[in-house]
Amino acid sequence: MTAPPPAAESQGTSTRPYLIRALHDWCTDNGFTPYLAVFVDASVQVPMEYVKNHEIVLNVGFEATSGLKLGNEFIEFKARFGGVTREIVVPVDHVVAIYARENGQGMAFPVPTATAEPPVPAAAPAPSPASAPAKPGARGLRLATVEGDETPSPTPDDEPPEGSPPSRPSLKRVK
Repeated sequence: MTAPPPAAESQGTSTRPYLIRALHDWCTDNGFTPYLAVFVDASVQVPMEYVKNHEIVLNVGFEATSGLKLGNEFIEFKARFGGVTREIVVPVDHVVAIYARENGQGMAFPVPTATAEPPVPAAAPAPSPASAPAKPGARGLRLATVEGDETPSPTPDDEPPEGSPPSRPSLKRVK
């Protein structure tokens, strides 16, 4: 008689990268703009000046990215932020949502356990109070389910007007 396999082996690999790829394909096939909401910590390589409350929203449409790779462990691509091309590397387990900008339809995932504060870029200008990172231990990351809210989240090149509250990604519940 053999022992049953350990729990980790019987669960298989994570479904998150497969679901992300499927929803990215669905958005693309339907002419929607796929957005990723990402929990940011030291393991995520994104422009830190766009991170608010440990979160960044990224346009991962083919028109906004170069060399997009939706892998099982990492999502990698190049994108322009403020006219400057940046290399983006996101661990798949840090994606907290993928959704269509135009209608909010998509899927949310559990937020990973925070193990480190986001790194502060060495040469970055001092952040304004509206874009300052959250205080240590703060977990303000939330996705709201809003029916009928068609207001798109800004892309990095579409900064909100000075003094306006930061926008949050929203998902539309589909029944």
